[in-house]
Amino acid sequence: MKLFSFLGLIGFLAFSTVNAQSVETVKYEALHEKIANYKDKIVVVNFWATWCAPCVEEIPAFMEINEKYKDNPNFKMLLVSLDRPKIIDKVKKFMVDNKINAEVVLLDDTKRMNEWIPSFDPKWAGNIPVTIIYNKGEKKVFHDQAMTKFELEDYITQYLN
Repeated sequence: MKLFSFLGLIGFLAFSTVNAQSVETVKYEALHEKIANYKDKIVVVNFWATWCAPCVEEIPAFMEINEKYKDNPNFKMLLVSLDRPKIIDKVKKFMVDNKINAEVVLLDDTKRMNEWIPSFDPKWAGNIPVTIIYNKGEKKVFHDQAMTKFELEDYITQYLN
C-alpha cells in the first residue's frame, strides 16, 4: 500500500511540475504588443519548436544566457513556440525537461503565417530557429539560423553597454 501511495505521489509531483510551467497562447498581434511593452529593455525573441533540431540544440545556450541576465532590469528573453496548440502539454514537458527559465508563449496563428512572418522581418523566409533582438523598441538583430551562446552574448553586451 505504501508503495502505491509513494508511486502516486511521484506521478502527481511530476504532473504538477509539468503543469506548473505556464505557456500563454497568443495571436501575432498580441505577440507584437507584448514585445512593444518591453520598449525600455533589450528583448531577445527566439522563434522555435520542439520538433526543430537546431532550435533544441541552441536552447541550453539561451537558458545559460537568460540565467546570467534575468535579474538585469534592462533585459528580457521571450521564447515563441511554433508548436501546434494541441500539443501544449508536450511543450510544457519540454520546458521542464530542458530547464527553460525564460518566458514562453505559443504562437497560435498558422493560418496567417504569410502575414505575421514578414511583420517581424521582411527577409524572414519562415525558417526556424530565428532570433530577433530589440533594443529600446527598435529591432537591431535578425538572425535566421541557430545562434551560439557567444553570438547571443556579444549582441546582449553590445546593447546593454
